[in-house]
Amino acid sequence: MPFPRRQLLQTLSFAFGSNFLLRGNQLGLASQQAPQPPTNSKLPATAAHDGIAAATEMEKVTGIGGFFFRAKDPKALGRWYQQHLGVGVIPTSNEESPWQQEAGPTAFTPFKETSNYFGDATKVWMLNFRVRDLDKMAAQLQAAGIEVKVDPQSYPYGRFARLYDPEGNPIELWQPGK
Repeated sequence: MPFPRRQLLQTLSFAFGSNFLLRGNQLGLASQQAPQPPTNSKLPATAAHDGIAAATEMEKVTGIGGFFFRAKDPKALGRWYQQHLGVGVIPTSNEESPWQQEAGPTAFTPFKETSNYFGDATKVWMLNFRVRDLDKMAAQLQAAGIEVKVDPQSYPYGRFARLYDPEGNPIELWQPGK
């Protein structure tokens, strides 16, 4: 699974802020629990030039409320995600509950448009799902006939595996480090 590990370290340290400490060339966890982000934070003084007073507090999003994407066969692809990864699509009735993810860190970062990390250059996004046990999840998917490439290396921030959904969209599985 080719990926510049230095780029991942930079991404993780940026995405998780104080959760990770960089010391030399090592990465270490500062806490096992993800801190709750503040609902508001002070804008930098430079924000005043955009018409926002420097003392104004910025409202922030509280999480990702949905992930929407185009598919050749949305119903079949939705069933695949439900069957193999346990991710349910939007409920069709009030009696059904939507899929809810567990609390934990979420990496959010744009990559250069020339990055080959997603595999197929025509793919512009990749999902990274946190898992409790990467080996069990990989075995479950492989037993269902899904090719999963587990990165044999373990990193201080966790372990990874790569697979593709039936439409060729890249999916990364991440078991965070302990």
